Amino acid sequence: MEASEVEDFSQQMLGNTLVTKQTGEEGQPCSLVLVNEGLNIESEKYFAILMDRDYNGPVMVASSEGGMDIEEVAETNPDAIVTEAIDIFAGVQPEQTERLARAMGFREENIAEAQLQMSNMYDMFLGTDATQCEINPFAEGSYVGRDDASTVFCVDAKLGFDANAEFRHKELFQLRDTSMEDARDVEADEIGVEYIGLDGNIGCMVNGAGLAMGTMDIIKLKGGDPANFCDLGGGVNEAQVSAAFGVVAGDPKVKAVLVNIFGGIVQCDIVAEGIVKAYKNTGSSLPMIVRLEGTNAEIARKVIEEAAIPTLISADNLDDAAIKAVASIQ
Repeated sequence: MEASEVEDFSQQMLGNTLVTKQTGEEGQPCSLVLVNEGLNIESEKYFAILMDRDYNGPVMVASSEGGMDIEEVAETNPDAIVTEAIDIFAGVQPEQTERLARAMGFREENIAEAQLQMSNMYDMFLGTDATQCEINPFAEGSYVGRDDASTVFCVDAKLGFDANAEFRHKELFQLRDTSMEDARDVEADEIGVEYIGLDGNIGCMVNGAGLAMGTMDIIKLKGGDPANFCDLGGGVNEAQVSAAFGVVAGDPKVKAVLVNIFGGIVQCDIVAEGIVKAYKNTGSSLPMIVRLEGTNAEIARKVIEEAAIPTLISADNLDDAAIKAVASIQ
């Protein structure tokens, strides 16, 4: 391909919206284009290193069927997927990478190179505190226009890193492009809460991931649809509660908010103060159903009552809260 053609194709891509299975129907704006030397790809494999709870450590996953969704391979041809658990103390062993290279169907002359790349990827996985290193396709081929022999290429990659290790890898986390992310997720990160946007219309504010999952399940059970997963965490303060409400209520799909707090480390009255302050500061009229139980719960209920806001509704328990939340939008 000539340089003028590269420029022409790049201009057609830049500024437009890219829609893939990963982006969803709304797509993502294309602001950068990677131009790489052309490859004659002879075969495409799949290789990944992941943290796996079943093995209590890292696992290598490989398949001879690369260049496609591994989920599809798992569904249609599970026998094509091979795994090797890694002993965290011994590290990756040559016999493991050889088994995977052969299972992926690399040419005999490329097996040693494939082994080296898999071993190097594990070193990178450990060295960067990664949680995922996915190469798809992990291919063999040669450069276009060269007479080079066939070799091994990592053509495309997806990397995920442990956010708890950010202090050790600031240079990596500085590469994060927040313009490609949901603005709500970015804002939640900045205030220190966990947030994942969903498709429903009942916002959730909960302390604890397990409690958040249970809250979403009960909303569904009562005929509602959760709009988000929002875990305030165990040590949330009044300012974070107020800021988190802004994130949750800022979703235009949200028609009501259910707050479910079990006060252990966090004190319910602090959460209640944050809720009332956020409600007044934003001028929100969204129905907010509040279930507070645990440390200082009685004080918290008094704070809610004294606020005298008609759309700020107390619930006796989680079941009652879910029923009231669903009823408030019908």
